[in-house]
Amino acid sequence: NRKVAGNANPGDTLIELATRVKGQAREQVVDLAWREWPVGKRLEHAMVKGITEFVVADTEECRAALFAEGKPPLSVIEGPLMNGMNVVGDLFGAGKMFLPQVVKSARVMKRAVAHLVPFIEAGKAAGAAAHSNGRIVMATVKGDVHDIGKNIVGVVLQCNSFEVIDLGVMVPCEKILETARREGADLIGLSGLITPSLDEMVHVAKEMQRQGFTIPLLIGGATTSPAHTAVRIDPHYEGAVVYVKDASRAVGVCQQLQTPDTRAAYVRTIKAEHAARREQHAGRRVKGPQISLAQARADKVRCDWQAYAPPLPRQLGVRVLEDYPLEELTRYIDWTPFFQAWELRGRFPDILTDAQYGEQASSLYADARRMLRSVIREQWLRARGVVGLFPANAVGDDDVVVYADADRQGELARLHFLRQQKDLPEGKRHGALADFIAPAGVQPDYIGAFAVTAGIGIEAQLERFASTHDDYSAIMLKVLADRLAEAFAELLHQRVRREFWGYAPEEQLGNEQLIREAYRGIRPAPGYPACPDHTEKAALWKLLDPQRVGMALTESYAMHPAAAVAGWYFSHPDSRYLAVGRIDRDQAEDYARRKRLPLAEVERWLAPNLGYEPAPATDGTGAPAAASVAAAAAAPAEAAAQLAAAVA
Repeated sequence: NRKVAGNANPGDTLIELATRVKGQAREQVVDLAWREWPVGKRLEHAMVKGITEFVVADTEECRAALFAEGKPPLSVIEGPLMNGMNVVGDLFGAGKMFLPQVVKSARVMKRAVAHLVPFIEAGKAAGAAAHSNGRIVMATVKGDVHDIGKNIVGVVLQCNSFEVIDLGVMVPCEKILETARREGADLIGLSGLITPSLDEMVHVAKEMQRQGFTIPLLIGGATTSPAHTAVRIDPHYEGAVVYVKDASRAVGVCQQLQTPDTRAAYVRTIKAEHAARREQHAGRRVKGPQISLAQARADKVRCDWQAYAPPLPRQLGVRVLEDYPLEELTRYIDWTPFFQAWELRGRFPDILTDAQYGEQASSLYADARRMLRSVIREQWLRARGVVGLFPANAVGDDDVVVYADADRQGELARLHFLRQQKDLPEGKRHGALADFIAPAGVQPDYIGAFAVTAGIGIEAQLERFASTHDDYSAIMLKVLADRLAEAFAELLHQRVRREFWGYAPEEQLGNEQLIREAYRGIRPAPGYPACPDHTEKAALWKLLDPQRVGMALTESYAMHPAAAVAGWYFSHPDSRYLAVGRIDRDQAEDYARRKRLPLAEVERWLAPNLGYEPAPATDGTGAPAAASVAAAAAAPAEAAAQLAAAVA
């Protein structure tokens, strides 16, 4: 019953303790009877169970025994190691094994193979290869830095005898295709998270067609979909173009494409499905807005600015947070998305006792807590951020001016927001984020901005894990870095409410209440439903200069490091998150005018939100139409500065 300081949750403490004790109990009664089995069976068992402790010794014992029989080192791979991987693949495909276990199995396999490589080369068999189901070149496309999902897919494919050449992130089309041709790839896999990545995938497809490729093209990532694949990508490439939703489907897709008896029929089926989707798409009107922009603005959210005085921040300007204590961030972690990243569906902490996922979730959670302790103790990561509070007022209909000083004379930046044009339930008004800032000349108001990362230093650790063939730890660290960045955003918002802005100094909320957003104010982020335009990050960069803490923007306005969060702070009690949804041409044209950009450029960035069919691109190259914004060809920092100047 003792009082817990800050936001430390006693339930979390008990859960962690129970998980740790549970693991210790298992370790104390571990059954090592399998160590008496023949070495080949021991290797298979280690593959399936993900046990690394004995793999090098067992691999060497197996190699020596086979060598005595006149068999090459490659026989270890083609025999017991592949037997174990086949069992892993079958169990995963049948839903009897979950993703964390598969990644652990891959770690065992990689370490065993790494031990064998010198012997294979010494025997002048370096050109030989174990049985392979095919070779795939994978990449996160140019301008995008997110690769957790891609890495997981790669590991799962490796566990099913596919050779994976992972080119990493921000990979230009030329490198992808040149590598595929040089390596004799059987498939190419593209991944992307942010909206501009969709255009880059279209560009790759067009280039594959132009250069005469015939191998299948796989499409995956959070912003991709079967409809986008069918309507936007497939028409530009005569070869197979297949949407892969997640890791659990990747193996089946690749096996179908690589099996001679099924390939042709499978490709015909996929092509027919794409054609049907295109026909449906062409035959129906895009479900667009139901009202005009003028009508939406007439029905805007109306705050009572006469009866409300916006709170004055305790201190205006920018504050830099260097090397924020990671241990403090851990108390603000929302663990539910952590398990979702590993394709374990359920809400924390209930998932730890779930009938289907409980055992695996508990083991994964214990591993995560152990790694977190190492991250903190050995300073693997550093968390840094920038936060600013500025005088601001709404101007026009949907813009917000950020002033250079408290006198509100100079304009530091202008933010451009979009308004809902869709049908809404009775009593709901058509909102835009600008509605929650007082209009100029009515009340002096304020807005906040922030950019935080927990990914500083991650590259060195990932290289260390790569050197020990430890995909499991590498993926774990990336997922934890993402969770810490989100936790940093949560903690910083709380400090803004309590201290920096100070409009809720008495707020006392636990982590569950914070996750439920049971507080006053919002922190919407560019690229998300309330403000879906990624290019608005340029204004954030102009106001805060996050480069000073090691953060950067790519040419597609993805943040680097990937474990980063940035957005705005609104303090009005009625401010709420909203989903802009589909907009009509009238709003796109108005938005282009406000941002001083060509309509085609705005349509490219807002493609998922368009409630109409834009005019087809006229450049003829298939490359992202970025000519109208010189920033697209510039270095990330210069890109942000140039676009910031354009929108300001």
